[in-house]
Formats: sequence, structure tokens, C-alpha cells
Amino acid sequence: MRAWTWQYEGYDPTQERLKEALCTLGNGRFATRGALPECAADDVHYPGTYAAGCYNRLVSVVAERRVENEDMVNLPNWLPLRFRPVGGTWLTPDTAPVLDHCLVLVLDSGLLERETRYGLDGDRVLTVRQQRLVHMADPNLAALRTEFTVDGGATELEVEAALDGGVVNAGVRRYRGLEGRHLTHVHTGTAAPGTVWLRCRTRTSDIRVGMAARLTADAPVTDSHEHPRALQRVRLLLEPGRTRTVDKTVALHTSRDPAISDPLQTAVDRVGDAPGFETLLRWHVTAWGQLWRRAEIDVPGEPGAILRLHLFHVLQTLSPHTADLDVGVPARGLHGEAYRGHIFWDELFVLPYLNLHFPEVSRALLRYRHRRLDRARAAARAIGCRGALYPWQSGSDGREETQRLHLNPRSGRWLPDHTHLQHHVGSAIAYNVWQYCEASGDTEFLHTKGAEMLLQIARFWADSATWDEGLGRHRIRGVVGPDEYHESYPGAAAPGLDDNAYTNVTAAWVLARTLEVLRELPQARRRELFERVDLAGDELERWETVSRTLHVPFHDGVVSQFEGYGDLVELDWEGYQKRYDDIRRLDRILEAEGDTVNRYKASKQADVLMLGYLFSPGELQSLFHRLGHRLDEASWHRTVDYYLARTSHGSTLSGLVHGWILARARRAEAWLFCQEALRGDVADLQGGTTGEGIHLGAMAGTLDLVQRGLTGLETRQGALWLDPVPLPELSSYGFSLQYQGHWGVRLRLERGLLEVSVPPSELPPIAVRLPDRTVGVEPGGTSRLLLPD
Repeated sequence: MRAWTWQYEGYDPTQERLKEALCTLGNGRFATRGALPECAADDVHYPGTYAAGCYNRLVSVVAERRVENEDMVNLPNWLPLRFRPVGGTWLTPDTAPVLDHCLVLVLDSGLLERETRYGLDGDRVLTVRQQRLVHMADPNLAALRTEFTVDGGATELEVEAALDGGVVNAGVRRYRGLEGRHLTHVHTGTAAPGTVWLRCRTRTSDIRVGMAARLTADAPVTDSHEHPRALQRVRLLLEPGRTRTVDKTVALHTSRDPAISDPLQTAVDRVGDAPGFETLLRWHVTAWGQLWRRAEIDVPGEPGAILRLHLFHVLQTLSPHTADLDVGVPARGLHGEAYRGHIFWDELFVLPYLNLHFPEVSRALLRYRHRRLDRARAAARAIGCRGALYPWQSGSDGREETQRLHLNPRSGRWLPDHTHLQHHVGSAIAYNVWQYCEASGDTEFLHTKGAEMLLQIARFWADSATWDEGLGRHRIRGVVGPDEYHESYPGAAAPGLDDNAYTNVTAAWVLARTLEVLRELPQARRRELFERVDLAGDELERWETVSRTLHVPFHDGVVSQFEGYGDLVELDWEGYQKRYDDIRRLDRILEAEGDTVNRYKASKQADVLMLGYLFSPGELQSLFHRLGHRLDEASWHRTVDYYLARTSHGSTLSGLVHGWILARARRAEAWLFCQEALRGDVADLQGGTTGEGIHLGAMAGTLDLVQRGLTGLETRQGALWLDPVPLPELSSYGFSLQYQGHWGVRLRLERGLLEVSVPPSELPPIAVRLPDRTVGVEPGGTSRLLLPD
């Protein structure tokens, strides 16, 4: 495997869904899974095309209840291109002899290449080579080049290309009992010789979709229309050893695109104006080259190869093209239908990376949240609070999209889902606002939209907190923490837990940070903001008090995940690991046994330990000190050990967080979890979930592990703070970043030496702060710093 490729040899039907997800091509505007063009959707293959922010809402009947779900829509399939000897059957790897098959994802140029050798009757062999791209320079174009070569005897080949509007959302098995027909009013037609079109709309959101395809070959192209497909056909006489080429160029527009009127006419015009494949490819490769320069990462060996793959998929989901759109961070990328394409808190793991490479994308993703601030305020009012309560799952308009029922595939039972009580998503948004502004220096955003979000999120936390006279503390009750295994107390009639430590500590941070931002606002802007939201002085006094008195429970000398966690039953971890091959989804195992994970000291993923992911050791100690607690290094290490022994890692984010924390707390074991985070998708460690869509937060988080975790990089107080903790297994690496207007700042760590290079500019020098010294690096200069052992 070359350094910039991801390659699969041979054809294995059981691995197709995984390959299709990991070979997805996209450009931040839309993406298409890496399915073979000759294969239709079935139990093996699932071609899917998804446009950022394109959702539709349908009602299904589940367990005799009407359930409404909003899904990211599987759009008309532009990919189909099948072939057969005239008079024969259509060739697919499932129906014809496959002599060789190779699929190569070329990362540096954003191409998917395939070569398949089909055995025909007699001694004839048909070789099919393809190059596919979803254009990174023009985000509304895609192209497919197919080359046919025959050996062993002349063959007349029939080739059929299509635009297919008969698709449904059926890419996730456990959702297949739900309504999945999102497209309606499908029409097709011919725009010009060699060019056909398809238009449709979504059933309830009424998003109009226009698609046009141009087929080019050195033979006549005919078209026909068989509802709901537009078809194009060409016959090729293949002489032995002579290659014939068919190019398919496609344009896709929706009514959500900026600066257009009619999606169909725009698609027809765009495909008509598009140049040939070679020119499209050249422009596409240039655009990818620009992205790689901005996001340069140099890590040796297999970890470096996986990190480049992760970066490739992050950029395909969230590219500079995304900055023009009203979209959030879909947890499973634009790569499949898991989680219905919803936005969770994964931006907490994605934006810290983007902030230092593509700050314009970070700003756009934060604006998605700001546009939904009024909806979040309405959600807070609905439960009797002021401020903003952001939903755990979000989609098109900011309402709560979390399902109220979920299916346990082990037991086949539909169960209540209370994860909408994860109110900590608001703190994640506030954290991202602060991190973005610190990294970018964007005071305009901080003083306007950022301050408005911070204020309303802080207001919600202050209103949510209730005073407990017996404790002499404020408490936040009835929530669910990041762990997700625990939704209620054992035997409780109502869901929710009290004083989740992660929720309370991050709420205290939001309150304190917001007070700081408000104090530093220009006086005129502060007055304007206070008048606009009717903020009184006594409210700020309450925020100050609550930020210092929120209850953080402890037990056995460690921080409790929530009040009462220490009273739960210990799980027989050894016994369950012996009985089950994989206990990552322990909640499903226990429910299928008639038990509940709510009874046990067991976590799906990091909860309390997430605090060590968000905050440096010094900042975390300061937060606890503000809350009246002492959290020294020894007590934090005890807490890490305690939860490490009680976590099943049922999320791809869990290994990432634990690797990040152990890099500082117990370095010898850190690499095990770093590897888990790196291999989460490429090895499909969650058992089939990657085929339903990649885990975007985990992919971006691994990049940020190298960027910030191992370097101790923080952006605060107008400086780059660095406190490197190189792992023996990853002691040499480098990357570039963008910091407060400096493009291409280069950091490299190798054998106890940290090198910082700043490109020439008229900007002021960058202050670099290490634990034992501060240096200024002038534009055009390089500083080489020896690190203590």
C-alpha cells in the first residue's frame, strides 16, 4: 500500500458495506458512498448520496405508537453504470466470475480507482477500470470514467448508465421497519443529445432536487425513460487489447444551495458547461492539493497512514465549501444513514482541529448553532427555565430530534430512550465558541453571536440549578451524562440522574467563562446585549454564586460520576468477558438478559474522565478549586484508574478520550487506547457500525490527539501554550496550523527537540509558552527548543 492510498484486494461480500463507507467521496457539499456502479442496493451493497443539511421528516408506527423521525435523505443515485455482453446477463461481482478485484482510494488526489477482471464464456476476460471523483473545486459536480478492455476474443458490450430516483433510506438494518420513502414527484427527461435529467422533491421538507448527467463515448448514445429512472445506453465493439472509454459527468443541485433559482435548470446548465474528464480531474487534484497544504500532517508508519485517511474523511464532510451552508457536524459524516444524519455533540471533537486549519468552517458550524438559538430558548421555556437548552440530537431546524424509542437488536425489543436529557450539549457549544475565538482571534464573533450563545447557555445553567439547604450547594437534577448507560436510578419511576459531575463542572466553567467575556465586552456592546436580553445585575450575581457552589459528588476518594454512583452494584466484568466475545455494548447484553445496566458501576464511555479531555491538568485543578474541592494529581489518577476498570468502551470516542488522558496520567498504557481510536473505523471495532457511516468525531479527535493532546497545545491569552508528552510509539511527528492570521505555522517534535517555524508576514510574532520559559517567534523565523526529559 502506497503512503497516500487505501487499498482493498479481492472481493468479499461481507466487507462491502465497510469498504463503501471508507471509500466514500465527498466535497463538503455532498458525498457518495464507494459502492460499485454496476451493483444495486441489496443486502450486500448500498450506494447512497447525501447532501449536507438535506433532511426530511416522516411518521412511522413503532410498537403501536406513531413515531416521527427526521432523516438525512438518500438522494437519487447518480452512480449506476452497468454492462454486459450483448445478449448476456448484467455483470456484477455477485453474479459473474471475478478473476481479480482491486479498489484503491487515492487520498492525495481524492480519487476512487477500481480494477476488476470478469471471466466471460470461453477464454475471454473483460477488464473494467474506473476512476471516480466528487469534485472538490466545483462542489456540484461528480464524474466517473470507465475503461473496458477485453482479451481472448472480440466482444460487443452493452453499457447502461442511469439516474435513479427510486431510492429509499434503507442503509441501517434496525431502521428498516420505519418509513424510508423520502422522495416524491420524480420526473425525468432529456436536455440535449447525450444529457438526461431527473428532478424530485422531499415529501415533507419540500426540498427540490435537480440532477443532470452527460454520457460521453466514441459511439452513439441513446436515452430512454423508465420511471423513476433516466437511462442512457451505448454499444461498444471491443477488439482484444483495445481500450474503449465511457465518461459520465453529473451535476447535483438542491433548493438549499445558495445563489440559485431552479435546481434542475442549474444542474442542466452546469453539466452542459462542464469540461471533459481530464480537465475536471486536473482542477480537482489542484483543489485537493490546496487542502492538504493547509492541513499538513507528518506522522510515520501505519498511524500516519490511518491519520491521513481520517483527515481525508473529515475534509470530505467539512470542507471550505461547507462554510457557505447552514449545516452542523453530522456524527456519521455524509457517509451513511446511522443516527439518521443527526448532529450531536461531536463538534466538541471536530472543531478544535478545524479551528487551527479551517477557521472559516468552524465559524460556519457555530453559526448553525446560533441560528437555532431561538429554538433552544423555546426548549428551555418549555421546562420552566430561562436561557437556551440545545437539543441532544439536532437536524434541520434545531428542535429535539432524539428518538423516544430505540431498538435493541439483541432482544428485538423497542425501549424508551431518555438520552434527550443530555443537556451538556450546551456546554459543548459554549466550549467550542471559546476555543474557536481563542484560536482565530475572531473578536467580532465573540462579541456578537458568540457572546449571545454563551449568555443564554449560562443563563440556562443558572436557572437549572436548585439550592440544597442540607448540602449548602446548588444541584442540577434529572439529567443524563456522556456515559449514556445510566439514564435513571435503579427502580426509579422517572428518568434522569442528579449532579452528574461532568455536567456540573462544565456548567460551572460556562458560567465563569461567560462572566469573563461579559466583563471584557466593549461598554457599548455590553449595554446593547444586556438591553436586548433583559439581563439584570442580580442575575450576574447569581451566576457567580452558582459557578462556585455547584455540587460535585465524591465517593471512595474519587469523583463520582453522579450522586449515588458509589451505591451501585459492582459488575462481574471477568464473567461477562468470558461469556461474551464483545461486551462493548453491555447495555444491550444486560437488557436482553432481563437486567439493566442502570444497576451497575459500568460506563459505556468516558464521563467524568471527559473533564480531563476538555481541560488541561492545571485548568481542571483550578475549576475544582473554584468549586471548593481539591483535585490534586494523586486524586485525579485514582479517578482515572477507577473508571478505566469500569468502562466497556461502547463508543469510538472512548478510546480516544482515554488515550488522551493516559498520555499524561499513565503514559505506558496510553498507546493501547490510541490504537483503539485509530483503528475504530478501519477495523470496524464496533462490529458492523462503520458500514452505516464513519465516526466523524473519533476521526477528527485522533488528528487533534496529535495536534493538541501529545503537544499539550492550548490557545489562550494570545499565545500558543505547549507542554509536550511524546509517546515512545509516536515520538516523531509534525504538522502545520493556522493561528490568528498566521498561515502555515509549522510544529515538529523529534527526539526531545521542538521546532516552531512561522512563515514570513507583516503580523506580530507568536508567543510560545512552555512550562519553563516563553519565547517569541518572529514571522519568517524558526525556534528550536530543547525539551526536558
